[in-house]
Amino acid sequence: MTQKPEARHEIDGDVFVSPRHLASTTGSGDPALAPLLDLGWSIEHDDLGNAYTNAPDRRIRVGYLPEGEDDGLWRINAYRDPFGPPTWGACFNDRTPTEFVTAFTTALAKAYAQGPDTYLARPVAGIDEHDPFHAVVPLLKNGWEIDRPRWGVFAIEAPDGQAGMEFTTGDLDPEAELSTRDARWQLWAGTSIDRPVWYATASTDTPVALLAAVTECVADPAPLPRWRQDTSSYIKGMAQLTPILPSAPTPLDVRRAVASRRPAALPAASVPRWSTTSRPALPGPRR
Repeated sequence: MTQKPEARHEIDGDVFVSPRHLASTTGSGDPALAPLLDLGWSIEHDDLGNAYTNAPDRRIRVGYLPEGEDDGLWRINAYRDPFGPPTWGACFNDRTPTEFVTAFTTALAKAYAQGPDTYLARPVAGIDEHDPFHAVVPLLKNGWEIDRPRWGVFAIEAPDGQAGMEFTTGDLDPEAELSTRDARWQLWAGTSIDRPVWYATASTDTPVALLAAVTECVADPAPLPRWRQDTSSYIKGMAQLTPILPSAPTPLDVRRAVASRRPAALPAASVPRWSTTSRPALPGPRR
């Protein structure tokens, strides 16, 4: 049996950005919304162009807010009681690489399919996969270094010093965690956490599996594709850009290219018949 050739994946960009934490948003929310909409979650839009998607039981709500009041482009909250305050919340600002948000929503969709015991699982130190330390393991395995820059804070810094993640210990204001950057977890890129190029925050009770999905994506050494002309999609002057070379054509590509340059054949009835004399013969009657 002849196998069909595999479809080649089209890369959305003309340069690779590395390290990937120096990329920025692609400007589209569709990839991050897709895992949730694939589960049948509802989606609504307001008059400004913001989008809101809700789980069927209303225990998880996601806002994509390009016209929000601040730079919090993505606000994701989960609830034990749909009519009560959020149990946990995460925020990604408007320059966070879209791939990192998608990693979070993909893990969230998986957790939701497994039920409340998974998507509302609180981090607990020393308890298997719920130990907060698991959230930083992907970074440490890829050369990020842990430090204690100040009392009550653990920090993990990228090898190039241009990204970091902080975990704050002690008691925090639950409301402030959901509405400011004063959250238990903060991931960021730039030369200073005080003025990050992009940032993401997560409150105290955010499940470790969701955090680990993001840090695993951040730690991946593979670069991210972007368009060189779209300078807002990477941190200009800091990121390394490598041209994306077109892939070598497959035999099928060659055959198609040759066929496209070949002149179209004339219909048989239109082909002139030439006699052995110097004059062209008249076409005979059609049968």
